[in-house]
Amino acid sequence: MPSDRVPVKFPKFDNIEDERRHRKQRLSAAFRLFGQFGFDEGVAGHITARDPELLDHFWVNPLGMNFKQIRVRDLILVNDRGEVVEGTWPVNAAAFAIHSQIHAARSDVVAAAHAHSVYGKAWSSLRRPLDPITQDSCAFYGDHGVFDDYTGVVYDLEEGKRLAHALGGNKAVILSNHGLLTVGQTSVDEAAWWFITMERTCQAQLLAEAAGTPVLIDPDQAEKTSRQVGPPLSGWMAFQPLYQWIVSVQPDLLEE
Repeated sequence: MPSDRVPVKFPKFDNIEDERRHRKQRLSAAFRLFGQFGFDEGVAGHITARDPELLDHFWVNPLGMNFKQIRVRDLILVNDRGEVVEGTWPVNAAAFAIHSQIHAARSDVVAAAHAHSVYGKAWSSLRRPLDPITQDSCAFYGDHGVFDDYTGVVYDLEEGKRLAHALGGNKAVILSNHGLLTVGQTSVDEAAWWFITMERTCQAQLLAEAAGTPVLIDPDQAEKTSRQVGPPLSGWMAFQPLYQWIVSVQPDLLEE
């Protein structure tokens, strides 16, 4: 039976308002998915989306609201001084310290995601990069860093700058004894997907190492595979089935 679905295509926008709404919808969906996957941990964790017009402002989750409840209308807009300029909830100070510096250092980044997910924080205690042991892990081959220090909750902008430096030009960074952080160059979708698949990659490597010594993919093949599964558009595309599903089962997330 033929499907009446329109093929998924990367969106184009006629105006700033439409692009802003789109980013906020994807941001709300990403939070619901993070909640669904158990990435929430009290008030920890945040995903940000750069505003398409006010480029030094970003949209983020309100401090104290559970990921599973966030709607478009709940998102807050924060400026480069950490002030909430739209919304009534406070901003997470750690979210501002980290994300403001990521967005400032990487003008190419549309969105950034960080959470205290179980396997990500477990792997981060090893303070080493992930190995190319699966096809999926190759998305991060040569494209993630390690911030090999831990100094407590990140409230200091200078610490945020150090995190941004450890990220460099990569799509992700492992924050030692803390968790994972991923970014998207094209979209919120991309940043969210890289986080989801990186968390699963940490889980896969922890399981493999618990069972024995994993056989690494040959460097030439890992590099080839990274070009297939690791580009920004691949990350965006991989998120689309998840977006369609979460909106179908939790349509209230789109409320403005």
